[in-house]
Amino acid sequence: MTRFLFPALFLCATAAFAQVAEIGVHGGVSRLSGKEIGSTATTGGQALALDDGWRLGFRLTFNNSRFFGHEVMYAYNRTQLVFPDAKQGMAIHQGGYNFLVYALPEGSPVRPFVTGGGHFSNFVPPGTSAAQGGGDNNFGFNYGGGLKVRVSSLFLIRFDVRQYQTGKPFDLPGASGRLRQLEVSAGFSLAL
Repeated sequence: MTRFLFPALFLCATAAFAQVAEIGVHGGVSRLSGKEIGSTATTGGQALALDDGWRLGFRLTFNNSRFFGHEVMYAYNRTQLVFPDAKQGMAIHQGGYNFLVYALPEGSPVRPFVTGGGHFSNFVPPGTSAAQGGGDNNFGFNYGGGLKVRVSSLFLIRFDVRQYQTGKPFDLPGASGRLRQLEVSAGFSLAL
């Protein structure tokens, strides 16, 4: 048994070192469409909406092939809950997985890519905290593309444009359709 175990572990270890990992941070804008999320009552209540904002996050990418990769991400989005006569700040926490397809092979100085995957969004209304169990979770899908530019053997910059599609939060009366969020971001990554 051990005669086969050590060669198998050696092969797995060499395959793991062939993978390229990237860890990075990004920031940008979050533009919303389908912003109307419902009203405060079934008839005659105040209409509520979400406003555009900004986002900060990180991405961990594993490029397991010359042209393919896998990515997990987290982002904190700052937006505002819009009432007819006021606005109040709120957060959207997002986490997800994406599959990446590159136009150029691993090692190229510039790598355009397309991506798609699934995510969750935790909408945290004013006065609550995600750390205390507050917020409304919705699942969705996202797609987009971007460009990675290697600036040294260890560092790269990246630009992303992604569209997130999620159900409307809070199950309010009159809510219909999907909330669409456009991410336009730039980031800095460390290639491992």
